[in-house]
Amino acid sequence: MRQIWETWNSWSLIWRILGGLIIGTVLALVAPGMEWLTMIGSLFVGALKAVAPLLVFVLVINAICSATKASGMGRIVLLYIISTFIAGVVSVIACYLFPIHLTLAGVEAAENTAPSGVAEVIANLLQKIVSNPFGSLTEANFLGILMWAILIGIALRQASDSTKDFMSDISDAVSQVVRWIIAFAPFGVAGLVYDAVSTSGLEIFTEYGMLVAILVVVMLIIALVTNPILVFLVTRENPFPLVLRCLKDSAIMAFFTRSSAANIPVNMELCNRLGLNKDTYSVSIPLGATINMAGACVTITVLALAAATTMGIGVDPLTAIILCVLSAVSACGASGVPGGSLLLIPVACSLLGIDSNIAFQMVSIGFIIGVIQDSCETALNSSSDVVFTASVEYADLKKQGIAVEMGKDHAPYIEHKSHGNAALAG
Repeated sequence: MRQIWETWNSWSLIWRILGGLIIGTVLALVAPGMEWLTMIGSLFVGALKAVAPLLVFVLVINAICSATKASGMGRIVLLYIISTFIAGVVSVIACYLFPIHLTLAGVEAAENTAPSGVAEVIANLLQKIVSNPFGSLTEANFLGILMWAILIGIALRQASDSTKDFMSDISDAVSQVVRWIIAFAPFGVAGLVYDAVSTSGLEIFTEYGMLVAILVVVMLIIALVTNPILVFLVTRENPFPLVLRCLKDSAIMAFFTRSSAANIPVNMELCNRLGLNKDTYSVSIPLGATINMAGACVTITVLALAAATTMGIGVDPLTAIILCVLSAVSACGASGVPGGSLLLIPVACSLLGIDSNIAFQMVSIGFIIGVIQDSCETALNSSSDVVFTASVEYADLKKQGIAVEMGKDHAPYIEHKSHGNAALAG
């Protein structure tokens, strides 16, 4: 059994999920009525619903209490946060311009009603964040979970290193449980697609295609428009040589590994080739894999707003801003494993008064489209870690009178102060 499990995990998750998607579609067309296959999809979603509250709780605590490691890198961390928030804003604008309607089960019977306005949103928000922490975990009150995790994380920032290491170990352990569950995603996707196609026909893929298109376009805007603008504001130089270099050397690898954590060694090597200070990037890159999650923020925001549109919930601009902040904070706690951001969608949905059953249907759809969505998300997240680390250091070098100029191959020429000549980094 162990050999079978290892062989199964050695295959790319992308291809396994794609295989499950195809098998589920074909079986729905040729052999409808297989309730056991639908049950597999339900069991997969049930496992995700069970582990998601605990995952959010420990990941956010670990991210906050470990933030002290970012001392001296305020501007890099600030760029991480600003970029993630901007990703949420761009996502909201895209969803306003191109509203997405999906076919979801039980929309009419959803327990929660749409909030009538900002006042009700804020009132619900305040009520949920002060809920009993244990009750929040058992009832999947993600706003309460998020708030208590932030408070405990802040309190633990003054704790000993051994305590922080313990929280890191707990976070890793829960993430490993998530990996085990996600390893069965191909079977779950097969069951979910089988149920969706059996119920709604092949037209369901038109809806999913629109959703994927919105996600990919927004992520491209972040990578090629808003991130370069941030780099220009920091460096006052043409940002595209650096951005394109990072997309080529980091984003492509991250696209296929689909894990920000797994791409850390690739980013560390790229920083070395770019001539950056190891004392800086040895901290900023692992930290970025935890809190620089613009792609995750896009996924969380777009899928939450798609659920709201489907349920007929109107989201006014002020509520949208609150949603962007909440999505950005949630994204900072996203697990560095494939599909990690999907389990945070219910956090954003809870703000809009969306029933948890509807929210986890969105999680299920996220796994179905994850073959493309998660790859693009990870590529954006991981490559921007290097982009922002390099832009801050190059800006500092420029202030010191040390020239930084990109060559034709997108490699920077740095006039090192120590020996006064031009050296090609990488």
